[in-house]
Amino acid sequence: MTLTCRAAVLHQSGTPLSVERVSLAPPMPTDVVVKVRAAGLCHTDLEVIDGSLRYPLPMILGHEAAGIVEEIGSAVRDISVGDHVILSWNPHCGHCFHCDRAQPILCETYLARGAEGVHFDGASKAQLADGRKLTQLMFLGAFSEYVVLPAQQAIVVPNDIPFDRACLIGCGVMTGVGAALNVAAIGHGDTVMVTGCGAVGLAAVQGARLAGAGAVIAVDLDDAKLALARQLGATHVVNAAREDPVQFAKQATGGRGADVILEAAGHPNAFRQTAEAVRPGGEVIWLGKIDVTQDVSFRWGALMGEKRFRRSSYGGARPRRDFPFLAQAYLDGRLKLDELITGRCSLDSINDGFEALRRGRSIRTVVEL
Repeated sequence: MTLTCRAAVLHQSGTPLSVERVSLAPPMPTDVVVKVRAAGLCHTDLEVIDGSLRYPLPMILGHEAAGIVEEIGSAVRDISVGDHVILSWNPHCGHCFHCDRAQPILCETYLARGAEGVHFDGASKAQLADGRKLTQLMFLGAFSEYVVLPAQQAIVVPNDIPFDRACLIGCGVMTGVGAALNVAAIGHGDTVMVTGCGAVGLAAVQGARLAGAGAVIAVDLDDAKLALARQLGATHVVNAAREDPVQFAKQATGGRGADVILEAAGHPNAFRQTAEAVRPGGEVIWLGKIDVTQDVSFRWGALMGEKRFRRSSYGGARPRRDFPFLAQAYLDGRLKLDELITGRCSLDSINDGFEALRRGRSIRTVVEL
């Protein structure tokens, strides 16, 4: 039976989302149907709205979400109706060139289908009321009352974690905390600099703390975000509008520079500063992003000294391992998520939430469905 529900649809870049009724395809044997209870507004969604990230339209946006399983396909064995789940936007085949090399973020099917905005099996799972095909962002299209998705994308977590906190784990928190715990080689007592204190950067601050960093230097242009970074574990804060982060990193480390830098600002200046502020032999993890056609220049000498530079899109995520761990870390009080939520909205007011994000007035706004 075809399922109809309300969803936020982008018809044209540069225009507001339209909340309207859509139809979802019945689940295949390996699919589940999830009632979405909460979804975070992420910069990636905003990039699609503004046109700097290009996908086939019309599209249902949303990729950071949590909800309840309402139906399972006949072949699904490890998920039950009623389970609370966090949705993962990185399905993978498990047997292509990159999957065989433990790089699921580069799965060949994932990359091909994701660019098309269709489901992992190549099919569209949604359509408009007039019958036109809808694409779905990052295999989810989670700004919708319901989603139909492969069971591998629905990760069961403890029922105790509230949906509005759980949804943050699906993208921003996984990316930031995972960069510190899974991707970077942070040693006990290391000096870690985090550039950019949005949702991902604040998660990275916490990841650095959990990894055993001795000093965590948070860098941003907003004093309020820096104050929040202190609450979440930063030992030093630098407002880059008033103080040079490169000089601060060197002064704080006897002239060497930071051992590890986690960049989450997504700006050419921030990328350049990481190369200057990291010590010889240190490591830089780039989490932020800009338009894929934009060039970034570096002083060649800043890249010398056996420095290591790495791009990470999802914090080295292994969702079945990492999502339950992060959910439990929240429940145990070791990971703070409440502080990341700076606004809530309904599906009908989702455009107001994105406007606040565009203007830098929010860390994470959560759509409650």
